[in-house]
Amino acid sequence: METGTATTNPDGRQTPLAAGFADPAHDAQACFRAIMNAMARPGTLQRLNTGTLMPPAPLTPVAAAIALTLFDYDTPIWLDRTLMSSEPVKAFLRFHTGAPIVSEPVEAAFALVADPKQLIPLASFNQGSAEYPDESTTVILSGQSFDTSEKVILTGPGIKETASLAVNPVPPAFWDQVISNNRQFPRGIDLIFAGRTDIAALPRSTSVKLTEV
Repeated sequence: METGTATTNPDGRQTPLAAGFADPAHDAQACFRAIMNAMARPGTLQRLNTGTLMPPAPLTPVAAAIALTLFDYDTPIWLDRTLMSSEPVKAFLRFHTGAPIVSEPVEAAFALVADPKQLIPLASFNQGSAEYPDESTTVILSGQSFDTSEKVILTGPGIKETASLAVNPVPPAFWDQVISNNRQFPRGIDLIFAGRTDIAALPRSTSVKLTEV
């Protein structure tokens, strides 16, 4: 656990930097397993133990755990406006991950979103290429609830027949964008939904169908 470091606010005040994982190797491995299980089984909820993580708001503990696990010096990250306006959040991510923060979403390996209702169009992110589809952006939506009644139906790799997924909040026409995104396979972005204690994932290989109203 890193301690004794501070970040300077715009008004000049010093704020202690929030600590990272208590046991970096063990905690990151456990988080990585949860993320991989979520990707391998689209639509399922995977419990993610954040331990003692208390990142600066509006970064949530689950989103912070994902960041500490996946981000590093070689993964440019894009932050939505809410996160970019927080100096403590940027200092936390820079210190604990070393990931460079980019201003253009198309340049990002990962995108971290604190205000999903205001998410920019999915087409704004790197879609990968036919030669290198794995270079696409993975978009992480935090503050998610999985108990909403509005569900989509999923089919594809990792799903025996069909699965259902309900997430909230998301922006208007979000699922239409996801359907268009997944039609590009093997190109297209991957999505991770971060809740209070659980995560779910929607890889670009998954087909999405809206339920009939």
